[in-house]
Parts: sequence; C-alpha cells; structure tokens
Amino acid sequence: MRKNESALSGISPLSSVALLRRGLWIEYASLTWMTVEALASIYSGLLAWSFALLAFGGDSFVELLSSFVVVVHMRAILRGNSHNHVESGKAEWATALLLLSLLPVIGIGVGFSLLTGIRPESSLLGIAVAVGAVLIMPILWYQKKEIGAKTSCLPLTIDSAESSTCLLMSLALLIGLVVNYLFRVFWVDYLVTFVILIFVAREASEAIREVRMTGQTDAISVGHST
Repeated sequence: MRKNESALSGISPLSSVALLRRGLWIEYASLTWMTVEALASIYSGLLAWSFALLAFGGDSFVELLSSFVVVVHMRAILRGNSHNHVESGKAEWATALLLLSLLPVIGIGVGFSLLTGIRPESSLLGIAVAVGAVLIMPILWYQKKEIGAKTSCLPLTIDSAESSTCLLMSLALLIGLVVNYLFRVFWVDYLVTFVILIFVAREASEAIREVRMTGQTDAISVGHST
C-alpha cells in the first residue's frame, strides 16, 4: 500500500477513515467555492478588461480540476478500491499543462492590451470575489493541511499548498483592485497580473515535479512487486 493511502502510526483505522471523510467534505466545499471563484473572476475580468482577474480566474479553474482529481482519489480510498495511478497521473499532468498554458495566453493578452491602449477598469464584483477568497482560502488551506498530514494523504497535502498559493494571489488581487478602484491607477492591474503569473509558474513547476516523483515511485513499486 502506498504511503498516501495509509494512516500514520498512532492513528487508528477508524480515526483515519473519519478524518478522510472529513477531508472529502472539505474538498466538496473547495469544489463549490472554486466554481464560484472561477466563474465570477472570469466574468468580471471580461467586463472590466482586467487581466489580473482573468489570470486569477484561470488559475481557479485549474485548481477546480485539481480538486476534482483529489476527490476521485479520496473516494476510491474510502471505498477500499485500489486507486488507478495511471489515470490519476494523466489528470495531474493535464492540470500542470493547463497551468503552463495560462502563462502565454494571459501574457499575450496583456501585450495586446498595452499595444492597443486598453485600460482595465475597476470592478466591484472582482473586489467581492477577492474578499471572499481571502476569507475562505485560509480555512480550506488549514483543514486540508491538517487532515493531509494526519492521514498521510499526499494529494490532499499538495492541494493544501495550492490553497495557500491561491490565498497569496487573492491578497495581491484584492490590493490591486482596491487601488485601481480608489485611485484609478489602471497600470496596477498589469503589475498584479505579473505577480499572479509568477505564482502560476511556481505552481506549474511544483506540479510537474510532484507528478514526476509520483511516477518514479510507482515505477519502483511495480519493479519491486515483480
């Protein structure tokens, strides 16, 4: 049995199952919020021509897919089924590649906006989304991290890291949107977009590294089993 599918020493099987069920409900809550966050960010970004909101919404959409992968994984563990690591690996690769695709897409959009003189407008809806993320993401991050550590559930632990990154991005987004709203400093949107893309690039590189490490572990496990 893989490490991420077993409980840490000192935790009874029943306690581990209870924690995993709690973690699954946390992921359901995360899926719900990430759906709202992605749709509202992209919608408000299109209305205001805010690439910071579009970048944030794109990352939220990818995190939504990542949370779905974690939910499938945890449901398989709770059912007592052996998880299909090949399919999980494909989904994780897809998530990492989607994150990478955000970099040129948003980057080209920013370049086009600068060349054509388009100035991002302020967005009250965007500010509301950013405030919601700042309030909700710390709760999701802490719960995922705590349960992931106690149950040695690696996908949940990785997802908690993504939640912490989302929190930092939402703080940067909120500051930029408020500054633009109060002082009409349109170029702060481009600055925040650049900051968010740095976080996205870091997320993508870490996701690729984790997928590669998981693939190597699976290969070693298969070799030993044969």
